[in-house]
Amino acid sequence: MSTTVQGTAGEDRSDYTRDENRAIRKRSLRLLGSLLRPLRGQVILVAVVVVLQTALRVVGPALLGFGISVALPAVLERGDWGPAWFITTTYAVTAVSNASMLAWYDVLAAKVTQNVLLDLRTRVFRHTQLLSLEFHESYTSGRIISRQTSDLDTIRELLGGGLNQLVHGVLFGVFTFIALALWDWQSALVLVVAGIPLAMLMRWFYKASQVTYRTSRVVSAKVIVKFVETMTGIRAGKAFRTEPRNEEEFSGLALDYRDVNMRSIRLFGTFEPGLMAISAFSIGIVVLWGGIRITQGELAVGFLLTAVLYVRNFFMPLQEIAMFLNSFQNASAALEKVSGVLEEQPTVPDPAKPVALEAARGAVRFEEVTFAYGTGKVILPRFTLDIPAGQTVALVGTTGAGKSTLAKLVSRFYDPSQGRVTLDGVDLRDLASRDLRRSIVMVTQEAYLFSGTVADNIALGRPDATMDEIVAAARAVGADAFIQSLPDGYSTDVNKRGGRVSAGQRQLISFARAFLANPAVLILDEATASLDIPSEKMIQGALQTLLADRTAIIIAHRLSTVAIADRVLVMEHGQVIEDDSPEALIAGTGKFAQLHAAWRESLV
Repeated sequence: MSTTVQGTAGEDRSDYTRDENRAIRKRSLRLLGSLLRPLRGQVILVAVVVVLQTALRVVGPALLGFGISVALPAVLERGDWGPAWFITTTYAVTAVSNASMLAWYDVLAAKVTQNVLLDLRTRVFRHTQLLSLEFHESYTSGRIISRQTSDLDTIRELLGGGLNQLVHGVLFGVFTFIALALWDWQSALVLVVAGIPLAMLMRWFYKASQVTYRTSRVVSAKVIVKFVETMTGIRAGKAFRTEPRNEEEFSGLALDYRDVNMRSIRLFGTFEPGLMAISAFSIGIVVLWGGIRITQGELAVGFLLTAVLYVRNFFMPLQEIAMFLNSFQNASAALEKVSGVLEEQPTVPDPAKPVALEAARGAVRFEEVTFAYGTGKVILPRFTLDIPAGQTVALVGTTGAGKSTLAKLVSRFYDPSQGRVTLDGVDLRDLASRDLRRSIVMVTQEAYLFSGTVADNIALGRPDATMDEIVAAARAVGADAFIQSLPDGYSTDVNKRGGRVSAGQRQLISFARAFLANPAVLILDEATASLDIPSEKMIQGALQTLLADRTAIIIAHRLSTVAIADRVLVMEHGQVIEDDSPEALIAGTGKFAQLHAAWRESLV
């Protein structure tokens, strides 16, 4: 059985096999180690401080025992205050030192935690940006947001508080047991016997909470995904009155989340009383046996007090350790999800030895290209096409014919399953990423605008462009007039996702963005679909300006846009069934002539 577990593959599962669990744990520990390795100096200092602080904390009960059994009799019997002052001073010094070391530890631990989170948060953002389009089309935005928010917050809680509880709990328990064994081995033997049911209880709690918290992270991600998708698609939801169904589905997920949290609470509700029962039983045995030895003159009262305090102190951090296990299971599940995302590899990797192409001419060629999305059906079977530099080609065909797939291959959003796509004779897989992005630009129907000014959005592909160049690009595509009419002109904030401007205006801004980028190959994927007929006619001139002196691939259902092309390709089932100039195809009797005739009739 394979032990490779990808983040997306197991994203919504909680029933992993043993091999998968082992692989996930290794993956998570590998990630944690890589985060802590650059901070090993700080981590060592934290470890030294916590050891010293814990050792000082363990001294207290011994000083109390000496005070009652040695210093107090010295005062009462001989009037000697020397031992009392020594023990009191020592106790005060250890208490102050303990508090100071604890404060220092808290600062150091917080610094390590924040540095780890900074590194992890940056890694997730950088890695998800580098992943190929295939990942983002299958991995929902809600799940990505869950990785960056709730999962990282859970890891922060573990590193900031839970790890503190574990380190203090384990060290304090170990130091306390050692001190008790040195102080009174018979009382320490009671703890050894109590360790048998204690180990069984801890093992049960760890195993049960592991399953519960993994389920909790899965359900939590589903709640976030549902909320994000509902809010993102709120317009569609209101248009189709899906509020009742959305509420029902969200309520079901929220109910599942409540139930899994209740299971974790019940687990801790069983564990804590069990721990208290073992602790009470152990203290009772120590007190009983110690009382018998006091009556026989084998043990002083002060020493019995010290033994009882050590036994009680031994069990106190176990509750902290249980709280850590509580946080640890939650954070482990979160770390699994985050490490799963970071384990994802781009399906469109950068070339090992990139080929430079400083000034591309724009000649595009498909050579025996076969392509399928994942394990789905083949979209392009052995596809061959030659587009000379400077030619404008329009792709026409029914939905699913392969037009957008062709555009994604030219943009290298995907790589061919077989064959190759070249730019000026260079395989796109060998082309340097910087040259590829500069040479090929796609304008989509969505025309996404980022928060910021109009000028910032136009300069997206050339952030070093001057304002004069930005304005010239806008004028070239006919966008300058409406931009100047905005409240602050080019400095107007377009608001979230460009909500301050209309769909047509967003498209004009995207045209200006493409014009300023000045690519050798420009792809328009339904770029005029969001425009009404008058707006489309208005920007025909802008399109001709935009497409001049460069290779262009136009995907359009509106045949008015196709008229500006030098060549029309009619596609069907991943093959070109017609290939000629618009005029020649219209004059014929083929598929394009039928589509054109139907379009003319629709205008009438």
